[in-house]
Amino acid sequence: MLKISNLSKTYENGKKAVNNVSLEIESGEIFAFIGHNGAGKTTTIKCIVGLLDFEAGDIYINNYSIKDNPIECKRMIAYIPDNPDIYENLTGIQYLNFIADIYQIPKDERNKDIAKYSKMFEIEKNLGDLISSYSHGMKQKLVIISALIRHPKLFVLDEPFVGLDPKASYAVKEVMKAMCAEGTSIFFSTHVLEVAEKLCNKVAIIKNSEIIAQGTMEEVKGDKSLEDVFLELENDA
Repeated sequence: MLKISNLSKTYENGKKAVNNVSLEIESGEIFAFIGHNGAGKTTTIKCIVGLLDFEAGDIYINNYSIKDNPIECKRMIAYIPDNPDIYENLTGIQYLNFIADIYQIPKDERNKDIAKYSKMFEIEKNLGDLISSYSHGMKQKLVIISALIRHPKLFVLDEPFVGLDPKASYAVKEVMKAMCAEGTSIFFSTHVLEVAEKLCNKVAIIKNSEIIAQGTMEEVKGDKSLEDVFLELENDA
């Protein structure tokens, strides 16, 4: 479903943000992408979803190149950034319908999913309010719902649990499991290593723009915790 092949990205100031990164995610897998701040996680994610161009390598979504077929790829992707930046002059329901219109989701289908997920994330009573009145957590919930109603083939999340209350975090994890059972691939970055260890099939650790470990969760952590392995690799010269 997602294949990153020798990806490299350098910013205009000469900083190498991502250096020769390769990884692959199959349908139905949950893949954790972890690393320290500034390691290259968000840059990699923005390249995957088509927000950043890159000078070397390629990224394939269901065998389509994000460079050559950006629209086709973006139809299959739902992306949740770490800081939701949405149209605050709309109400919650207006925003959800706006997204549903862009992706040509039938009215009956979208209404069913909006009702389901707004109840799950406990914002159904706030959908008529302006987004400008929402807290950070409520905005995050709204963006998550806007992604879920699209039933993406690839779900990409950058620190999805930031700003969410415990009940909403649990709901996100349960939804992620259900989506994978239906064949959706999930790629997400997180600093919550205990969650990644329990939830994910595979993991990659990025340090100073390069992948230093990747594989199945069992292969990477062995008989240690993911946190212990991560800290050991981070402390290595």
